[in-house]
Amino acid sequence: MAELTTGTWNYDATHSEVGFTVRHAGITKVRGSFSQVEAALTIAENIAESTVEATVGMDSVSTGNADRDGHLRGADFFDAENHPEMTFTSTSFELDGQDLTIAGNLTIKGETRPVTFTGEFTGAVVDAFGATRAGASVTTTISRKDFGITWNAAVEAGGVLVSDKVVINLDVAFIAPES
Repeated sequence: MAELTTGTWNYDATHSEVGFTVRHAGITKVRGSFSQVEAALTIAENIAESTVEATVGMDSVSTGNADRDGHLRGADFFDAENHPEMTFTSTSFELDGQDLTIAGNLTIKGETRPVTFTGEFTGAVVDAFGATRAGASVTTTISRKDFGITWNAAVEAGGVLVSDKVVINLDVAFIAPES
């Protein structure tokens, strides 16, 4: 396995996914992802002082359904016209073997809340082209109401159309700085 060298690692959009899962009508899960993501991972000498910063274009949401995507971009959900970006800035970084915990501030629709991503550091390798890559798979669960996303509709059998709980899933890769 390759080393996590110090410096700023660049987000590898081709080999990453920033997504979410939310329960729909109480019976199924809808998954979505964002294609416009910029992120940087800065590895410090002391790994606990490492940082992550990310910006996501809210217009890039895709759930595989154009009508739903349009509704998500609109004022009922992301209000992408007035709030074009979701951002994350880490406040702590903990790597214990493969266990990864990154806490920070998540901003959606102008509301900032603390969140903690937990999961797995999947390793660092030198690829077939000589680039050093590192990967991680982490998740966090948020209340969309905490971010001012409150639209819903009642379901005839009881309950609501869209769950308040949203799981954010990150399967991400970063490329090491060139020496």
